[in-house]
Amino acid sequence: MTNTLHSLGLQAHQLAPQLRNDWLKHSLQQTELTPAFIGQERAKAALTFAIGMDMPGYNLYVMGEPALGRFTLVQDELKHAASEKATPDEWCYLNNFDDERLPTTLRLLPGEGRKFVKRIEGIIDELIDTFPAAFDNPGYQRQKKAIQRTFDQRYEAALEQVEQKALEKKVVLYEDNGAVSFAPLVDGKPLDDSEFNKLTDEERQYFYDLVVELESILNEQLIELPRWKREASEQLRELRKATIEQVLKPLFKAMEHDYVAELGVLRYLREMRIPLVKFVLELLPEETEPEKAEELDVRTMFVEEFVPNVLVHHEAMDGAPVIFEPSPSYGNLFGRVEYASSGGSLYTNHRMIRPGALHRANGGYLILDADKLLSQPQVWEALKQSLKSNELLIDTLSEHAVTNSTIITPKAIPLQVKVILMGSRDLYYLIQDVDEEFNELFRVLADFEHFLPYQQLTLSYMVRQIRLQMQELGLTQLSDSGFERLLIFSFRQAEHQHKLSARFADVLELVREACYYANLAGSDILTAEHVRQALLGKQYRTGRISESFLEDIQQGQILIDSDGLAVGKVNGLTVLEIGDTAFGTPARISATVFAGASGVVDIEREVELGKAIHSKGVLILNGFLGARYAKQFPLTLSANIALEQSYGHIDGDSASLAEICALISAITQVPIKQSLAVTGSINQHGEVQAIGGVNEKIEGFFRLCQQRGLTGEQGVVIPASNQLNLVLNEEVRQAVSDGQFHVYVVSTVDEALTLLTGVDAGEQNRRGYYPKKTLNAMVLNRLSDIAEIVNGYSDDD
Repeated sequence: MTNTLHSLGLQAHQLAPQLRNDWLKHSLQQTELTPAFIGQERAKAALTFAIGMDMPGYNLYVMGEPALGRFTLVQDELKHAASEKATPDEWCYLNNFDDERLPTTLRLLPGEGRKFVKRIEGIIDELIDTFPAAFDNPGYQRQKKAIQRTFDQRYEAALEQVEQKALEKKVVLYEDNGAVSFAPLVDGKPLDDSEFNKLTDEERQYFYDLVVELESILNEQLIELPRWKREASEQLRELRKATIEQVLKPLFKAMEHDYVAELGVLRYLREMRIPLVKFVLELLPEETEPEKAEELDVRTMFVEEFVPNVLVHHEAMDGAPVIFEPSPSYGNLFGRVEYASSGGSLYTNHRMIRPGALHRANGGYLILDADKLLSQPQVWEALKQSLKSNELLIDTLSEHAVTNSTIITPKAIPLQVKVILMGSRDLYYLIQDVDEEFNELFRVLADFEHFLPYQQLTLSYMVRQIRLQMQELGLTQLSDSGFERLLIFSFRQAEHQHKLSARFADVLELVREACYYANLAGSDILTAEHVRQALLGKQYRTGRISESFLEDIQQGQILIDSDGLAVGKVNGLTVLEIGDTAFGTPARISATVFAGASGVVDIEREVELGKAIHSKGVLILNGFLGARYAKQFPLTLSANIALEQSYGHIDGDSASLAEICALISAITQVPIKQSLAVTGSINQHGEVQAIGGVNEKIEGFFRLCQQRGLTGEQGVVIPASNQLNLVLNEEVRQAVSDGQFHVYVVSTVDEALTLLTGVDAGEQNRRGYYPKKTLNAMVLNRLSDIAEIVNGYSDDD
């Protein structure tokens, strides 16, 4: 038995990774501080390939869990690639003067958008400054007076003819402010009202009839007056129009000369001339009218009508854009049309079109969170349509319905963008299953590893990043011991003695917290002590629940023995995950056996606390017992297995090794050492398989034994395949080195039973029998007896 314990027990140096001192020394000697991404060569290759494949459909899905550095690597690689690409053109929306509900587009070279807007605004400002002063021009005034004079001459000629006829009939014609009246003449003198009233009725009636006749003649002479006025107004309008065009001509000529190679600009300048003249005619009076000027913001009205809306401004030589949209709603991704209120109604125009992330990323790269994007099916479908059609359309009807308003439909813009989705592994396979178009649009997968290779290059990159982080926090030196402690933490995160965790963000978080303690101590060197303080500090801050479990065990509220012997009872090892905290704690597993035919009953499953994988582990026990012991008789027994004092859901099969040991102890009535705790899963052939959380499980049982007092007999039994995952803390390693605690590795159920019971399990001979007084022989005999009891009882019945 002593030989068995010795052969299965691990030495202290086997409980943690063995660091290469030459690698550590070489890494710490380097002085370069240029940031360098650590590992992920496979993902880098996929990213490089996706960037290089400038063809439709070669968008990228970045697969991996958070904190693996996905975003940092993707952003760095894209920025490098974008710096070597040409800066994309700028797109503007223009007013469609034929139909304002359908704004048109204009493409400009990078950096030209602001210049073009300033030129158009310059024309507007010059018009506002020029008018109405331009109408004071002597030439304009002369032509205006000529038009007015022509009208006056026609009017006066008509009145003169009427006046001549009136004088012939002894009536004088008066004109006052455009109003024409008549008065009788007596003895060459016009009569006033009092004198007219002194005339006889016949005389007054004569003059009444005469005035009616003269008014009829007047109407006949002035019947063309409305036409004369209309012609004069039209002539004045044409004169004003010609004057405005004369002012605009040199302004447009200068712009046309500067944009002679830009056909789109020339077309817009040609299209805007007539509406611009019309606007000047309507909004800019001939004479300054202060009250009207205060009522109307003339410049704003000109700007809203004629100034282009440049969606995204680029500076020349900036390269392609790299855009990350954290909230990919429809409006944030495709842009939106805003509305303003006027007179109780909503209105909009081309100036109120707002760009989305696709507009900003057009000609470059767009990074999106796959989970947030796919949670909005409408947005996902619209994005796929845009990528397939290579067009970017703002669908105003997809936004919330806007009533009592005008609705504009902006023209689609050509789209050339490479989309990078960042999401989890499960989501990637789910999309592949439910969306047939996904593989056509996202042909490249960048799969991020969970581990980093333990090699000199990796350590060198790690030192760079750690020192850069330390510099930001005011520390200048990284000690050998401090770096070693950080490496051990990374190994622990990876749960592997030959691989480091790819979650380097966790290492940097620990560096920041360790720097806090270094600064408190007034040290500019980061040492292992500072790292230890940071780890202990976090453990203390998050350790209330784990400490309460230990207190309950110490006070006897949770029954766990750490010494002595017991039949049918085994200390199992479990890991509890609460939020971002995971800790190990022992749990008693018990088994009872009696004559019957119920088989092995999983109490947890019966009360619906055991989940699928845990129930699978218990069912495997039946297969193991039957295959090993029931070859000559039917396996007939009743047994109950339970994880005692557990009141929540249980999952995982890591307790199956402890369960079979408890079950065999209950069958044979051979007691099990309570000083040992067990974890591991088994298959139907009795082979022990690896489990997760092995470090937390071991340390959880160690803390309990440490509080009760280490006896030198206590320890844990784990699968031999988990030895590679051991990265235990210094206390456990020291206790193992001192012989106060033990870590045993087993490959079979027999090895575990031998350790736990102190009785040799025994090997089956060629005839199928086990040596007497071995544990397997006891099991075989006891199961045979139970089968006879059950079968005999059935026969008698």
